[in-house]
Amino acid sequence: MYDAGKIMTGLVVFLVILTLPFWYSGAMGKGGARPEVKLPEGEKKCVESKEYMRDSHMDLLNQWRDAVVREGKHTYVSEGGARHEMSLTNSCMKCHADRAQFCDRCHVYLSLNPFCWDCHLDRKQTGQGAK
Repeated sequence: MYDAGKIMTGLVVFLVILTLPFWYSGAMGKGGARPEVKLPEGEKKCVESKEYMRDSHMDLLNQWRDAVVREGKHTYVSEGGARHEMSLTNSCMKCHADRAQFCDRCHVYLSLNPFCWDCHLDRKQTGQGAK
């Protein structure tokens, strides 16, 4: 019973340290502002709806990768019936040419490091320009 004060102090310190991230993010920190993405000028429609592309573009890109590499398919038909080449570089980056303004802003905000750029080249950075 002589160590009850030390044990209680230790438990309180442990609980404070354990719950500190919740206090910091909830009460003290408001989180960063959601980035505003610059949409491409002159383009009225994307491959799919804006909501779908915002929420599921990574799934679409994975499906495209699998279809092109494993099945040899190169054309995607959207829900609206429009045909698109299954290509990050030739389809997506044609409209969203500025990777820093479009892709990187959201990926950095969400602390994501997509592996797209392990294989695909950013034409702006390589000096090739858009085709």
